Amino acid sequence: MRAIGGLWRWRHNPLRRTTDLVEAWLALVALVLALVTAPVAGVMIGTFAQNSLQRSVREQQRTHHLVAATVVKRLNRAPMEPDPESPTKRQRQSRVLADWTAPDGTARHGTVLADLDSPDRGDHFGLWTDDHGRIVSRPLDGATATTHAVLAGFGTALATVGLMEGGRRLIVWRMVRRRYARWDQAWDKAGPDWGRMGTGS
Repeated sequence: MRAIGGLWRWRHNPLRRTTDLVEAWLALVALVLALVTAPVAGVMIGTFAQNSLQRSVREQQRTHHLVAATVVKRLNRAPMEPDPESPTKRQRQSRVLADWTAPDGTARHGTVLADLDSPDRGDHFGLWTDDHGRIVSRPLDGATATTHAVLAGFGTALATVGLMEGGRRLIVWRMVRRRYARWDQAWDKAGPDWGRMGTGS
């Protein structure tokens, strides 16, 4: 709106300089470009991120398996807080020695984090592994992937608007510097006697 108002204000103003009109048109063009390109860029990046993340979701759901593990011994270390993005973030994790069977039938044994407050020998808990029983993270779920994609699209739209505004400000800054340089040249041409012109001195 300021750009449109600027164009209207300078339309028949006798004090209008060419640079004033250029600045107003520049603001209008930047506004239109931001309104057009920001949503398009946001949708494109959001869609690309959504497709990529959903592929990751499908891949992780295919290769990550929840197996039952059995506590062999609790290790004498302080419980650890779980990953804040984990759906079970209210639970604390304890370091234990455990046995589990991989999806391919291989028996596994090792130190893992159990979602148990006070693990005792023989307690069972869920453990995410790959096809060969190696510990992996919980697979990404579709809702979380969609949230990340929406945030990526929104961030891209904001970055596009910022880029447009930054470009406009840079051009205006250069125009103002050029204007000041011309004023300096005009003052230099007027010389030190500009205030006494026509006084007969």
